[in-house]
Amino acid sequence: MNRLAVSAGYSHPLYAHSLEKFGEPRELPSCGGWILERPIFGTTYKDGMGCYPLFVCRNWAGLPEDLDVIGDDLVSLSLVTDPFANFDPEWLRRHFDVFAAFKEHFVADLTQPIEGFVSKSHRSAVRRALQKVDVEWCAEPATYLDVWVELFGHLMRRHNISGVRAFSREGFARQLRTPGLVMFKALFQGEIVGLDLWYVHGDVAYGHLVAMSPEGYRLRASYALKWYLLHYFAEKVHWLDFGGGAGTEAAGNDGLSRFKEGWSTGTRTVYFCGRILNRERYCELAEAKGDVGGRYFPVYREGEFD
Repeated sequence: MNRLAVSAGYSHPLYAHSLEKFGEPRELPSCGGWILERPIFGTTYKDGMGCYPLFVCRNWAGLPEDLDVIGDDLVSLSLVTDPFANFDPEWLRRHFDVFAAFKEHFVADLTQPIEGFVSKSHRSAVRRALQKVDVEWCAEPATYLDVWVELFGHLMRRHNISGVRAFSREGFARQLRTPGLVMFKALFQGEIVGLDLWYVHGDVAYGHLVAMSPEGYRLRASYALKWYLLHYFAEKVHWLDFGGGAGTEAAGNDGLSRFKEGWSTGTRTVYFCGRILNRERYCELAEAKGDVGGRYFPVYREGEFD
């Protein structure tokens, strides 16, 4: 499938509008991606950020043109790249003031035999989980909105999730209707104990969100879900993107990283990109923050996700 021709998942306007609680969606027409324009607290200024969690577009070659004409009404723009984006990192670096490896995403090449790359410990956990948990593909994801919001509430409380990572009920209603959304459910004695959401764009399926009930955690339903979806996608896409580990480090040895590594054939790098669009205003805001040389970009937003 031609990834340049079709908008789906993170590149689709409906997904961008699912985040409008956090900024005004704006299309970048040459590349076919979307950003959010956000007010800068305490000022009349705005800046831009790529849609969370990844900036995915149809044509990366068109991004420089969008950056050149976007205008200085935005102070800056920041985004995190698609790990399967078709660009040369050195080429992209030339178009941003800040460009750095951000995280390693764990990925699976589904042309390889699944039983050959899933770790022994994961396969053992799968066998135990499948003794009690059933997994099914969800034909109508939008009908599971209430169940999803309840399960995601457990996840938010468990990990103290807030801000853009918490999304919203209205946003989820749009995300479940976004083209490319694929949902799987884990059931115990007929009750849903877990839902796993993925977005398919071209030959890649991106792991979006997964949430469990307390019973789902106890039963380790996530192992049954991942095993099922690996086989489901095996004849439909080439790659799975399980995402990165916890935190903001490029690589980690946290529990989430170890879990994702056990399903993967390797990793791909995602990059953080930042561009100053109005240098005078950027310097003004940096000076007001009292930190003109900080590593965070944009410097005036440091601490926003703490």
